[in-house]
Amino acid sequence: MIETEDTEKRVRQKEFSVRYIDRPVDFLIRHNISPNQISFIGFFCSLLAAFLIGIGWIYYSMWVAWFVPFLIGLGGAFDLFDGEVARRTDKESKAGAFLDSNLDRLSDALFIIGLIYGGLVTFFLGYVLLFLVIMISYTRSRAENEGVKMKGVGYMERAERVVFLLFATLIEMWFYFISGFFLGEPIIIFVPFITQIPVTPVFLIAILAYVLLLIYTIAQRLVFTFKSLNRESN
Repeated sequence: MIETEDTEKRVRQKEFSVRYIDRPVDFLIRHNISPNQISFIGFFCSLLAAFLIGIGWIYYSMWVAWFVPFLIGLGGAFDLFDGEVARRTDKESKAGAFLDSNLDRLSDALFIIGLIYGGLVTFFLGYVLLFLVIMISYTRSRAENEGVKMKGVGYMERAERVVFLLFATLIEMWFYFISGFFLGEPIIIFVPFITQIPVTPVFLIAILAYVLLLIYTIAQRLVFTFKSLNRESN
């Protein structure tokens, strides 16, 4: 069952690549922007998004709050572009892959720090999120060290996590301002142990769903790796 889901996921990723990635990648190649430069651009987009979340930017004004999900999406897009540019220009290298992987982990950590500093999650929940994200990366790294191909395995890979957080931020922003516009004040609630400040019910649902999906992804990767290694040993 898991293998079938993973195969379908890889097919969808390939279709997405052909439809939405070709043009920007061609543009980057024509302007001689290296894969490493692209990785750093994506990292700084994520860094700025985390900083803005940390200072509560998404609650300042509906006219500027959109900049946060825009930066999250832009950072995620560049994270896709760097590998594609490297493949098409024959510049794939272990050093580049190492740099990209570490910048991705830094981006994940900084975003969670932004959520904690901005009060959107508690310190404890932030630690849980950071642990789960690191475990997702670690399970893939450890499995691939054993020769198991893990590309496309797991529901919440890096790209899916970025998309989820983009929409969670976007929906939180719009729900906050629209409910405030029609009701005179936004619909917000405070739930101890989850957030440090009142947030909308939409964000509470989203962050709890995010935790569950991260746990599910780790379980997927553990099961897939265990089955693959068992088949090799038999």
